Amino acid sequence: MLRSSLIFGTAMTVTCALAVTPVRADALITQGHGFKLTTQFGVSALSTSRPYTVTFASAELKKRYTPYLTGAVAQLRAVGLNMAVGGVESVVHAGCPPTGHIQYTEEHRPMGKGGYSRGAPCPHPADGVAAGGVVSMDSEYFDGSWYISPYKLRNTFVHELLHVLGLDHPNLDLNRNGVVETYECVTTPSGVRPVMCSPNGGRTTSDAGTLSTHDLDGVEALIANGRTLGVD
Repeated sequence: MLRSSLIFGTAMTVTCALAVTPVRADALITQGHGFKLTTQFGVSALSTSRPYTVTFASAELKKRYTPYLTGAVAQLRAVGLNMAVGGVESVVHAGCPPTGHIQYTEEHRPMGKGGYSRGAPCPHPADGVAAGGVVSMDSEYFDGSWYISPYKLRNTFVHELLHVLGLDHPNLDLNRNGVVETYECVTTPSGVRPVMCSPNGGRTTSDAGTLSTHDLDGVEALIANGRTLGVD
């Protein structure tokens, strides 16, 4: 069974700071219909004023990866994020990248098993406002040693990006058999799973690699939390 993306276990540190007004934890949105936030890593909000920039470990990766990300970046900009695709920079493996940077790199089995990629946000950023992180794509997708269908690959690129921004897997035990299974998630009326549905849900058509309405609801919840914290 293909399992191309699970939330990470990478430890990072972050030292960014924003001026905020303290609020009760129960005033923040943590989940909703079809989305869940990655609050276990201390990320619960997004700032619409903070620039978020996707960067790449090499010029070759920028050229190869950018087409997988442009549609999702446009959607994120449309809901109010200051999001852009940037250039090339060295990836920080032992800590956090510059604030707001989402660095894409490629590694052999970054999760230690075949077919898994990893999206690792900077954990416990100041006031819970997403501060960037690192996406490590499994090199096996590209060297022929692990087959992944084109639509699942597109979904995986965006799935990991959204992990860094603060979204978690929204899988639920919908059939009440006591097991939360792969791809067991609510769908839109047209049958589209959230792209955050584990392991690499989302669309199966030419629109693969874009956010569903449930994913967008999750991003808007993160933005709403930022406004509650006073960090528009």
